[in-house]
Amino acid sequence: MRPMKTNKPTLGRLLRGLRQRNDWTLKEMSKRTGIPFSTLAKVEHDRLTLTYDKLQQLSERLKIPMSDLFAEPGQGPEQPVTARRSIGRIDRAVRVNTRNYDYYYLCAELRRKRMIPVLTRIRAKSVSEFGELVHHSGEEYIYVLEGRVEIHTEFYDPIVLEAGESIYIDSNMGHAYVAAEGCDQATVLGVCSSPDEGLMESLLELHGDEDVEPTAPPDTGRLTSATRTHRRLRKPTHADEKKAS
Repeated sequence: MRPMKTNKPTLGRLLRGLRQRNDWTLKEMSKRTGIPFSTLAKVEHDRLTLTYDKLQQLSERLKIPMSDLFAEPGQGPEQPVTARRSIGRIDRAVRVNTRNYDYYYLCAELRRKRMIPVLTRIRAKSVSEFGELVHHSGEEYIYVLEGRVEIHTEFYDPIVLEAGESIYIDSNMGHAYVAAEGCDQATVLGVCSSPDEGLMESLLELHGDEDVEPTAPPDTGRLTSATRTHRRLRKPTHADEKKAS
C-alpha cells in the first residue's frame, strides 16, 4: 500500500514550486543544476530524496540559500481573483495526432492550468492496438459525445459507454479508451485535473516516444511554454527531412 500523503511540505513540492515559479521544464532545471532529469522527476514525486552534496550543488547552481530547501512556507495571503477567461474553440486548440487518438487541447493560451480540457477523437479499436495502458498524475472526467467507447482500466473490468454517458477516474491508474465493437471512431470531451501546475507539460510528454508534433493555433505567440518545448524536442520525421532537402 502507498503511504498516505500529508500536507506537510516536502523537498519534492518545494522543488516543483521553485521550478514552476521560474517557468522551467524538468529538462531545463536538470541542465541548470547538473542533476539528472530522472532524479529530479523522482524527487518531485517524493519517490527519492537528495544527499547533502546534491542539495549543496542545487543551492549553488540555482543561487539560493540551502535553508530555502527546508523552509516551511508561511501562511500566504488570500488567493486573489484572477478573472481569467478563455473561449475554447477547436480552431484555436493545440492539436496532437497519434496513432490512437487526435487530441485537441482547448484554451491553450492559459498557462499553468490545473484543469486541462481536451477534445479527443478515438481511432484505436482494441487494447492490443492501443499498446500499454497510460498513467499520469491527477484525475480525469470523460464524456462521450459521439460513438461508443470501451474503457479499460488497471483495476476494473472493461465497460462500454454510449453517447451521453461519462466516467470519472483516477489518472494514476492505468487506463485506455478505444472505439467499441462496431464503432469506427468515437469523440469524447475530457477534463484532466491535478494540483501540479505542470499538468499540460506532463500530458504532452506522454507522447514523447511517438513521432508527433503539436500543431499551434494561428497566433503562435499564445502557445504555452510546455507546447513550445515539446515541439522543439520532437524527433524529425521523414516528411521533415524531405522538406529540408
